[in-house]
Amino acid sequence: MDLRNRRRLQAVVIVAIFAASMIIAAAMMASGWSPPTRSYGKHIRPERDLTQMPVQRADGKPFAFRGQEAAWTLVALPGPDCAERCLRELDLVHRVQITLDKQADMVRLVYLGTPPHGAAVDGFDKVWTLATTSSPALEDFRAKGPDSVSAVLVTPSGKAMLSYPAGFDPTRLRLDLKKAVQVAL
Repeated sequence: MDLRNRRRLQAVVIVAIFAASMIIAAAMMASGWSPPTRSYGKHIRPERDLTQMPVQRADGKPFAFRGQEAAWTLVALPGPDCAERCLRELDLVHRVQITLDKQADMVRLVYLGTPPHGAAVDGFDKVWTLATTSSPALEDFRAKGPDSVSAVLVTPSGKAMLSYPAGFDPTRLRLDLKKAVQVAL
């Protein structure tokens, strides 16, 4: 085989390799496969649609998970008697929200349950939207122990996507929130 034919053959092989990888990728995407991503919260399967869940804010107005703005909602689900430890964890969650910097307003904080008590509550309602519901839609994710809190991350379209059981790591929550708000951009 002369040099000219060898170079043509090499060019055809290179093109075939690139074309084959593109065809395989297209077939995988068409079949519904997507690369795995790492989330620290537990995936809620199937995701729960919360758009019809009746939620009442403390000021008497209804709360909607799907609103005009594209905002993620982190719902805090306190156990019985949210006091010092629970409030400390909620403060850490608020600090996580602040670390999102310019995207901090893309995450709404909703406290769903009996309002906490104690001296540390001053100003709590300026950070958290206090709300209640008669719906049992999220009760299986609620913290069970006294003075504890769990959380659920809700997409801008109103679907409960990730749950964080009582004792979750706020640093890992921050990583999930950072990914979520970057996806929304």
